[in-house]
Amino acid sequence: MKPSSFSVWVLSLASSLACIAGVPSACAAELEVQGSRLLVSGMLDGTAIKEFTEQLTSGTVHVVVFKDSFGGTAEAAGAFADAIRASGVQTEVRGQCMAACAYAFLAGRTHRFGYGPQVNGILLPVAARPTAAELAVRWRGDETHKTLADFTPTAGSAAKPVEASAPPPKDNWQPDHGVLFTASPTLFGRVYNTYYCDGTQGRDFSKCERLADADPYKLGVLTP
Repeated sequence: MKPSSFSVWVLSLASSLACIAGVPSACAAELEVQGSRLLVSGMLDGTAIKEFTEQLTSGTVHVVVFKDSFGGTAEAAGAFADAIRASGVQTEVRGQCMAACAYAFLAGRTHRFGYGPQVNGILLPVAARPTAAELAVRWRGDETHKTLADFTPTAGSAAKPVEASAPPPKDNWQPDHGVLFTASPTLFGRVYNTYYCDGTQGRDFSKCERLADADPYKLGVLTP
């Protein structure tokens, strides 16, 4: 049976994801410097990338902390990841880190879940259910960066003529489709679980399929 705290995390996630259906600017990324730590919250939509890069190149930031970041664009994910990789900082998640945030998180020199009473979780989008062999390498090193190409508009679609009033092509990932890694606090330490969410469960992540032998440390999603 899944930990009861997972249900609490689900309710928190469902509530926070409501901003996705509203005005995008209301959920844009926000930055806050806390000593040598840079706290990033909100959607990674690219609006804060200039300030983010400047903070990292200052040399005073050692850890980037993603807190309740529920997605963003693949382009922004790549920009945040490039800045993190170039600066060599560590990354940490407090609360939830979805899609774009998850890929940026993996670019850290070390990438860990934060301590505290909260349930931490990251959801890495996938185009299809990964096999055990794919899980073993999918989020290690350069492979993480390569997978971003799966979720950006293809060159062919970008080349097609579109009407001036047409919206720009969207990334094809879904906030509720991917592999979800969670860490739930208990009296005996944290319990780690991994789930595959195919999207049919909607925002009820308690219905996702639990994956066996998918420890986030063994898969390289978390580092010691």
